[in-house]
Amino acid sequence: MQSVNPDTLAPPEKGIYSQISIAPSGKLAFIAGQVARDANGNMIGIGDHRAQALQCFRNIAAAIAAVGAKPSQMVRMTFSVVGHDETTVGTIFEAGLEIFKDEFPACASTYRAVAALGMSDWLIEIDGIVSLPD
Repeated sequence: MQSVNPDTLAPPEKGIYSQISIAPSGKLAFIAGQVARDANGNMIGIGDHRAQALQCFRNIAAAIAAVGAKPSQMVRMTFSVVGHDETTVGTIFEAGLEIFKDEFPACASTYRAVAALGMSDWLIEIDGIVSLPD
């Protein structure tokens, strides 16, 4: 994946995303919205944005690995967050950095505050697109 941050656009906030992601030609994998449920289906972190963000990012990392890709091949992520306030963005991205460390997928992304997600306990949902290796 190639990241492009042209001088004609504002620099990415805290360097945690790219204004433009260019996927190499080939297959794409579309990761469904991941919520804070572990591999056994248990809900993690009810009422806790940080705990839910950690689990969402663990799930995203597991999905990337399951298709044989690396975090650097993520070309798009969308974050949907219930109960957003000014501190929530930092909380969520700090959780992502904790899970991915230096491999955080700083790709094209959208962060949106929403009134509700599919279940009342879900506070965060993250989906993504990964460019698969040849």
